[in-house]
Amino acid sequence: MDCSAPKSVDWSTVAIVGVGLIGGSLALALKRAGLATRTVGVSKPQTIKDALDLGVLDAGGPYDELPRLVKDAGVIFLCTPILRIIELLPGVGMAAAPGTVISDVGSTKTAVVRAAHEAIRSDVTFIGGHPMAGSEESGVRAADPFLFQNAMYVLTPVPGTPEPLLSSFAHGVSRLGARVVVLPAEVHDRIAAAVSHLPQLLALALVELITDRAREQSAHLEMAAGGFRDMTRIASSPYRMWRDILQTNAPEIRDALVAFRDRLDALERDLADLEAHFQKANETRASIPKDSKGFITPICDVLVRCRDKPGVLARMTAALADAGVNIMDIELLKVREGEGGTFRVSFRDDQTAREAIRLLKGSGFEARRR
Repeated sequence: MDCSAPKSVDWSTVAIVGVGLIGGSLALALKRAGLATRTVGVSKPQTIKDALDLGVLDAGGPYDELPRLVKDAGVIFLCTPILRIIELLPGVGMAAAPGTVISDVGSTKTAVVRAAHEAIRSDVTFIGGHPMAGSEESGVRAADPFLFQNAMYVLTPVPGTPEPLLSSFAHGVSRLGARVVVLPAEVHDRIAAAVSHLPQLLALALVELITDRAREQSAHLEMAAGGFRDMTRIASSPYRMWRDILQTNAPEIRDALVAFRDRLDALERDLADLEAHFQKANETRASIPKDSKGFITPICDVLVRCRDKPGVLARMTAALADAGVNIMDIELLKVREGEGGTFRVSFRDDQTAREAIRLLKGSGFEARRR
């Protein structure tokens, strides 16, 4: 890494390579946060047209114009599938101006960081990234400036990245509403294999097992409700989303599968008395943050009961806003039409949550800690 590298990030012009849900949401969030004054996109022609029509981008063009489109950017985000990110890195690195920061949004990091370390010039900085945010929708038309609010955003810098520049980049990402954590790429991938990639494969295996048994007795599917549906929801994920992940993190995923097989063997061995297993699992499960969209960093939840009347949500949020209490996240958990519903409202810390409860009760709402 060049010792003359800048100490802060120039966010004024940001290039987005791959303008889908994540890339489009980044463009909108950067503008909303006041970081970027100009966003430039590189993507398929129809995607660029849609992004320009929607006001997601200020300018853009196809991939064959990439060198021209990214050359003036202070930050370049690669928002394509992982293997395409690796393929694009040498060309983007050559086109980038000295002092540019290049990042990506791939959900595995070791292969990307290694490729960047080999391909990027010494006067350009690469900082890997994984925003743990998404949507059931896809494409630039689903782009949302609030997508990264309260989401974990992991940064995985290449070796030798100047600390001031990394801090500057992390601060910028945090202004999107994300909660930033810096990890070595290998650590990220080991964690992701255990808490994200392994569950995906377990859901697939469980659905395949029930599919096979349903051929003999269809009641297997008819009775597959409740817990089975909860455990296997992610089995509906399309393979195209997972192909690159499985390929680029195969060693860690294999290790996780082997470790899980050992756990299954232990359960089979102790099947006559699993009390200790249940107790240990209950204790660990209770310690997992319930409110974080990513690996770590919990926030504090308050449950608020509201009547089903026009303006009630506005009144609830106004009671907090008037006192300067910031809401980190909000979700409607359940509603009964004509009667009311329960909102989960999240705050940064316990003290803020207690103050919110006091304010909400003072405004006539039922509020309690979750």
